[in-house]
Amino acid sequence: MGKVKVLITNKQSEVKIPVGIRLLIRKCCHASLDYEGFKHDAEVSVSLVNNEEIHKLNSEFRNTDRPTDVLSFPLGSEEGGYEKNPDTGAYMLGDIVISLEMAQKQAQVYGHSLEREVGFLTVHSMLHLLGYDHEDSSLKERIMREKEEAILTQLGISRDQTFIIPEHSHKDGE
Repeated sequence: MGKVKVLITNKQSEVKIPVGIRLLIRKCCHASLDYEGFKHDAEVSVSLVNNEEIHKLNSEFRNTDRPTDVLSFPLGSEEGGYEKNPDTGAYMLGDIVISLEMAQKQAQVYGHSLEREVGFLTVHSMLHLLGYDHEDSSLKERIMREKEEAILTQLGISRDQTFIIPEHSHKDGE
């Protein structure tokens, strides 16, 4: 696999970002690309927002007047091609927008950690950036769900596992 640059921007103050969440997001992006056999250098942008901001985006881009947990803005074409960043030569896959407020609420509802929820949302959105869509058919939804769980299992954050960062491997700011 090529190099992957994941640009993470926190645009909210409602939810305290847990230690290691940026590293987790990067690992989820890398694991998704690796699982799908993406061999090129790539760039992904991830924005962490509040419910108000994701509500605005959901209304503007999906005509849905409510907040949601995650939005994906793929830059690839229907044929699977991606534009290259002229400065780096990396393929620009697109943007991921995660509502940390919604992720925190869903983590409580599903009885797992915020980290597991953010990991799931990141992998889910990465698959959208790579061309998967679960809204067309129940078969496509099932294929996408199976891929999500396989990737999360590889990362050790599947439904049956918990996310733990050993103290010695944690680097703040990643």
